[in-house]
Amino acid sequence: MLYEVELKFPLSDPGEMQSRLVAMGAIADSPVEQIDRYFNHPVRDFRVTNEAFRIRSAGKTNCLTYKGPVLDRETKMRHEIEIPIADGLEAPLQMSQMLILMGFRSVHEVRKHRTPWSIVWQDRKYELALDVVPSIGTFLEIELVVDDAGRAAARDAILNLAVHLKLPEPERRSYLELVLGVTDPANVLRQT
Repeated sequence: MLYEVELKFPLSDPGEMQSRLVAMGAIADSPVEQIDRYFNHPVRDFRVTNEAFRIRSAGKTNCLTYKGPVLDRETKMRHEIEIPIADGLEAPLQMSQMLILMGFRSVHEVRKHRTPWSIVWQDRKYELALDVVPSIGTFLEIELVVDDAGRAAARDAILNLAVHLKLPEPERRSYLELVLGVTDPANVLRQT
């Protein structure tokens, strides 16, 4: 079983952070527009279970993603399953329609401009994302994907990299919670 271990940090000066990343040897990939369409389960309330289910479109590439409950208090560590669906602009709309017909409820859509980065630091390869989310700001996300045995080490590695980069306190709420203005994550689906 694979686990996504991540943290995101609000940035007041994205240009300065990009300069730090370049100085450390990080490599930026091409920017992409992402649209995340979130859904709630027909009989299990994801606001209670702290799960997430979405369709992500990145350009014309689409995938269906399930994220299990958060397993750690210091990072967002959770089981993640991501399955590609058909490419194109029509596929996510058809998948959304299918989910709604099966009883899932559309929650909200989050749009962001993402620049993926990668860096090798202390013998680990990290996936980073510089995200600009309209109305809530710019964030740096640090992520590792590990198996069960690597969870604690991944958490510690991300926290150490954050200290090295002199990042502010992490933002524990999801982009969905931030866009909806939710201060208590348990209320995210009550507002939709």
